[in-house]
Amino acid sequence: MGFLDKLFGKSKKEEASQEAQEEQRPKTKIAIIYYSSTGTNYQLSQWAAEGAKEAGADVKVLKIPELAPQEAIDQNPAWKEHLEATKEVPEVTLEDLEWADGIIFSVPSRFGNVPGQVKQFLDSTGALWFNGKLVNKVVSAMTSASNKHGGQEKTLLSLYTTMFHWGAVIAAPGYSDPVTFEAGGNPYGTSVTVGEDGKMQEDVEKAVKHQAKRTVDVTETINK
Repeated sequence: MGFLDKLFGKSKKEEASQEAQEEQRPKTKIAIIYYSSTGTNYQLSQWAAEGAKEAGADVKVLKIPELAPQEAIDQNPAWKEHLEATKEVPEVTLEDLEWADGIIFSVPSRFGNVPGQVKQFLDSTGALWFNGKLVNKVVSAMTSASNKHGGQEKTLLSLYTTMFHWGAVIAAPGYSDPVTFEAGGNPYGTSVTVGEDGKMQEDVEKAVKHQAKRTVDVTETINK
């Protein structure tokens, strides 16, 4: 070790101690909550989970319960098939919201707003809100629609309105990385257009993972 290192640097013992403390520090807890009828937002949530885990977070992927009548689901083979394929995914509870340090939502657009299933769940958070359990939760969101101007931005802003009432901290991606432009340029959250074939028209995997990592980073900063 040189003279300056001795004066200003850390010894190997100090560095090892710092590393041990970081290893013992509890992981940031991220709940990824999605609603998906045919699979788009389920896929976005899976990419978000990968990004959050890569950033070192403890991650739960949870679905918002389906409220649509079975006869409506049965008339759409893709809807019915997706629900069957994801039946093992746990449904979100209020306890999950309380558990999480940060939350990433992924929901489709419905006339520029969130689906009724999502609104129903958000409306059930009143007791947590009243008791201050949602204050300073870090929240980010993603969405989808069937055309490029189908209400994606408005849907995200509508969702964030609820988060403002929670006292949450919004961690939108903004233009914090070039992948936002590559994915369509939505600063409020990653959004996609889904064609009639059910496929996403934009390549957003990198943008979703960046948004998830940014959410983890902001959450860790808030909770230091």
